[in-house]
Formats: sequence, structure tokens, C-alpha cells
Amino acid sequence: MVINIYYGGRGLIDDPTLAVLARITAVLGELRVKVNRYYLHDMKNNIMTLPQTLKDADGVILASTVEWSGIGGYMHLFLDACWQYGDKAKISGTYMFPVVMSRAYGEKEGALELMNAWEMLGGKACSGLSGYIDETVDLETNATYIDIIEKKAEEMYRSISQKFVLLPSSCKAIKQNIVSDTINLTPQETEQLSRYASDDKYVKQQKQDIEALASVYKTMLDDEAKGGDDHYINALKEHYVPKAGFTASYMIQLSNKGKAIILEIDNKSLNCYFGQKEDASIIAKLSGDSLDEIIEGRMTFQRAFMTGEMTARGSLNNIRMLDESFSFS
Repeated sequence: MVINIYYGGRGLIDDPTLAVLARITAVLGELRVKVNRYYLHDMKNNIMTLPQTLKDADGVILASTVEWSGIGGYMHLFLDACWQYGDKAKISGTYMFPVVMSRAYGEKEGALELMNAWEMLGGKACSGLSGYIDETVDLETNATYIDIIEKKAEEMYRSISQKFVLLPSSCKAIKQNIVSDTINLTPQETEQLSRYASDDKYVKQQKQDIEALASVYKTMLDDEAKGGDDHYINALKEHYVPKAGFTASYMIQLSNKGKAIILEIDNKSLNCYFGQKEDASIIAKLSGDSLDEIIEGRMTFQRAFMTGEMTARGSLNNIRMLDESFSFS
């Protein structure tokens, strides 16, 4: 038989929960039970992978200490990980015993919270131990307390070995009625996801990728609202001011779109299209946002060039002629 202990306290020397767990472990050891301990405060960076340790466990003890309010954050993180990445089929056959000691108020509420959470996960929640302990030494010297703890450890052993049957729980019924959109993953897929979730570098990269993708979609939606990239061509044609005797060609590269606008001006005619023209009189580069500001009259080509928002090579006079050839004011 294998029982895993998950301790969600802070690991303080005088933590009464640790004293209770030490006594329970001793009794289970005498009964030839293999006990694995997991101290969540020491494994906070790998909590997302801990549900995989449930695979070989016949029973688990969820232990925490109420120091001021509730069972603490580490235990909540572990339960969240079980919900996201735990093997629900394995959890459904696993007995759980809560152990919650308190130096404040709320040990019974803490134990009940653990039982409800385990039942929501689909597991078998059994009664455990909870109590208010002012001095940890009482647990080590009080014969009555020691007897209660040892009997509970024996009860845990019997419950698992004899496979005690529990009455149905309303938590399971609510879960079946409400939670209907969960993704069904294989145990291998959930294990892989849990390892990714515990990798800070991977999570950080994923967030950056999501932000970048969101930015791309926002740009696409904004462009679509304006009529697509063709609105640049239409705006330039609409605001073209013919200049007799002026001839020049421009290739304006849009840095965030990977395409370029070609302007071919010959006396009073304008040819405007997307493409490439490496022999253009002026080769310029600016972002679509900067070109939007120019088209909306909040910026000029000359000002964009002077402020560095637009880079260009070629005759400065031809750069100046852009503002004379296109009037957006």
C-alpha cells in the first residue's frame, strides 16, 4: 500500500500539523505502508507536476495549518493543479484524508474545504483529523492526543485496505451537471501540459506569443474596419495633387505589414499599387500606424522623416514633394 502526504504549511519547526504527520507516518510504517511526503513550500516551482505523483498512491493525506485564515495558498495551488492536470480516473479511486491543525480559528472549515475539493475532483473523501493546538508539545506528551492520532492512522489503513464504500456526494452530482466543457486529454497529454505549466520560461514565452498574436489580430481587425490595406491606395489616389512637370517614383515600405506601396508620378498622372521597385527615386520605410497618421492629417511625410518615424534614401527635394503631391489636411 502507498499513501502520499501533501503538506501545505510553511514548514515551521513548531507547526502542530508536522507533529501529527510524524505520528501518523510512524504508525503507517509499522503497518508496512509506504509513505511518500511532499512539502509544497519546498516544491512551489514544481507544484503543477505533482498531480503525476498520484499515479501509484492508494490514498492521500492533504495536510495544512490554519495560521490566520483558511488552508493556505500552496494547498490551493496543488488542488488547482489536480483539477487542470490530474488523472481524474486515478483520482476517482483514491481515498483522501484531511489533516488540519489550527492556531487560529477554522480547522473544521479547513478540513471540510479539503473534503469538498477532493469530491469535486471525483475522489473519495474520508473523515480526517482537525483540532486547535496552542502548544505543539502537547501532541508529543499528551497520551490521549497520541492515542487519537494513532487510531486515526489505523482507520486510514483499514479504509484503504478494505476499500470502504462511501455514500454518494452532492459535489459529484453538481460536478456532472455543471462541468460539461472540460477538455478530455490522455494521461500522457496532461502530464506534458503540467510540465510545461511549471516551466517559467515556457509560460513567459507563451504569454509573449499570445500578446504578439493578439496584437496581430487587433491590427487585422483595425485594417478590416478601414477597408483593408487597399485603403492606403485609395487614400493616396483620392488626395493626389497633380504637379505639372514633376516626375518621380517612390517605394514606401510598410514595416509592420511586409509589403510596399509604389507611387509612380509622371507630370499629372499617378500610378499607385503594392509591389516592388528597387530603382525608385525614393525608397522609404515607415509603419502602417505612421502612414495612418499622415493620411488622417495628423502628420506629414516631412515631419515623419525629421522625427525618424520614416527613413528614406534619395533626393531630399523629392521627399519634400511628397507633401506637395498629396494633401491630407
